[in-house]
Amino acid sequence: MTTKGQITVPVEVRRALGLQAGSKVEFVRTERGVYELVVKTGSIRDLYGMLPAPARAVTLEEMDDAIADGAAEGNGPRRPS
Repeated sequence: MTTKGQITVPVEVRRALGLQAGSKVEFVRTERGVYELVVKTGSIRDLYGMLPAPARAVTLEEMDDAIADGAAEGNGPRRPS
């Protein structure tokens, strides 16, 4: 461990966990008092800003029209058989 508290994760562990540069992990204490290294999954909030803002807002009427058009083309929700 470095003086900054950083550790080196062996390559075989990184591969097994699918870790890449920038991956986040956490140490979780088990009931037995042992710590496990767990890959931290992202939050939906992490996606904010990934896509550009639309040029303009879509109105509810436009949304309704698009839904109706999709349903007319047979692209609506499927019912269980």
